[in-house]
Amino acid sequence: MVVDDQTSMRAMIRRALQDFGFKDIRDKASAPEALSAIRNDRVHLIISDYNMPEMDGLEFLATVRKDEVLAKTVFIMLTGSSDREVVQKAAALGVNNYLVKPFAPAALKEKIERVFGALS
Repeated sequence: MVVDDQTSMRAMIRRALQDFGFKDIRDKASAPEALSAIRNDRVHLIISDYNMPEMDGLEFLATVRKDEVLAKTVFIMLTGSSDREVVQKAAALGVNNYLVKPFAPAALKEKIERVFGALS
C-alpha cells in the first residue's frame, strides 16, 4: 500500500514496485483511507509519506502499530525532511525503514530488501 497525498509520487512508487516484481500494489491519497482499506484487505508493506493532511505519517504509523491485526505490517516512511526528531519518533514507534525524498528507485529497493531480503 502506497500512501501519499501527491498523485505523482504515488505513481512513481507504483512503477518502481512493479519494476521490482510486486504484483498487487494499491495506493491511497490519505492515511484514513489507507487504514480503512488495509483493515478490510491486509497488506504486507506500507510505504507512507510523513507530511500529509488529516493524519501525518507518524500518526498513521502509531495507529497501525496499536492495531492488533496490523501491528506487524512492514512500514517504510518517506519524507522530504531529514529532521532528526521525525526520524527518532518514527523509530520509537517501530518504523521498519526510512527514506528521504527525493530518492532513486534503487534506494527504495534497498530499503525494502533490508526488511524482506533480496527481491528477485
